[in-house]
Amino acid sequence: MKRIGLLGGSFNPAHRGHRRISLAALEALGLDELWWLVSPGNPLKPAKGMAPYEARLASAREQAKGTRIKVSDFERRAGTRYTVDTVAALQRRHPDHRFIWLMGADTVTQFHQWRRWRDLAAMVPIAVIHRPGYDARARAATAMGWLRWFVRPQSQVKQWTDWSAPAIFFLRLPPDPTSATRLRALNPNWHRRFTAKRPALSS
Repeated sequence: MKRIGLLGGSFNPAHRGHRRISLAALEALGLDELWWLVSPGNPLKPAKGMAPYEARLASAREQAKGTRIKVSDFERRAGTRYTVDTVAALQRRHPDHRFIWLMGADTVTQFHQWRRWRDLAAMVPIAVIHRPGYDARARAATAMGWLRWFVRPQSQVKQWTDWSAPAIFFLRLPPDPTSATRLRALNPNWHRRFTAKRPALSS
């Protein structure tokens, strides 16, 4: 059995903050690997300002080099658009793996807008990553009205495979202020250096 963390996102672009929190989560959760699922298109984000998929995938691979972070284009190959469908497809494909879904505290405030979010929470444990300024809002989020019954103590995070879903953990990882929004503002054409590179599809 492999213990796999899943971190989905646009990675527009992937940056050192993604790398740092992922490496910290690998240790905190006792993971064998952490998979970055690069989304072809987030239903809750506007298409405007979204760099080409190949550039986002390449930026993720650049940041993940030399680590146990695996960059995946699974959602594009599987044709899944919503996380609940992606996780279901991964569980079918890898029945011997145990998965835990990672999300930033800022994302918890939108979780109730995700398609079949309660079903997703019942499929895999969830680890919420600390984001400065968002923790209080995350705990007061609409979805937490239901999820609060399933919050587990941080002292048990490495035993997450012992808990059946729903189970949610709030991780206190070292924060990183890096922001993809700010990086795009500083360099709107960041993706151009990747467009000439056509990365091979990942497994």
